Amino acid sequence: MIDIKIDRSSFVQTLERLEQAVVHRAPVMQAIAGIMAGAVEENFAREGRPEWQGLKAGSWLSRAGALTKTGQVSAARFDKKVRGGKILQSSGRLASSITQNSSNDNAVVGTNVKYAAIHQFGGKTKPHEIRPRNKKALAWAGGRHPVGKVNHPGSDIPARPFLVLADTDVAEIESTVETYLREAIGP
Repeated sequence: MIDIKIDRSSFVQTLERLEQAVVHRAPVMQAIAGIMAGAVEENFAREGRPEWQGLKAGSWLSRAGALTKTGQVSAARFDKKVRGGKILQSSGRLASSITQNSSNDNAVVGTNVKYAAIHQFGGKTKPHEIRPRNKKALAWAGGRHPVGKVNHPGSDIPARPFLVLADTDVAEIESTVETYLREAIGP
């Protein structure tokens, strides 16, 4: 009779390394969170993937701020605040508020900015009264005269999703997980 013995110690060691990698996932979750945060940065840089709906002319003008005494937007302020401006980045607060977090079980990217949800999902703002903050009256390009207050009917805000992953981001995550598992298995 012939006996065949198989040395399975290397196979068992490989399985043990794989088990450790699957049980201790924090490193790969941290890498995934980084990829997701990079995707959100890319969404802001490209103004959406797919491209977001543009701002209305009035929104651009409101970014320009106060008018000159002749009721016009100053050219210098227009160039600084409007020309080359990016959607969802009037002050940069929303884009800079993006945080990433990870644990053994999760990879999360998000923001705690109050107005983020209406930009992500779209919606309508409530009617509200607008009063001047630093002056006695409000004035705007095309307005008849300065006024003490304005009753705003609310705005329809289109969805401009920034917390999304493109297909290339998903592929990068899949590749990262695959590489992580291959490295765990070893040569």
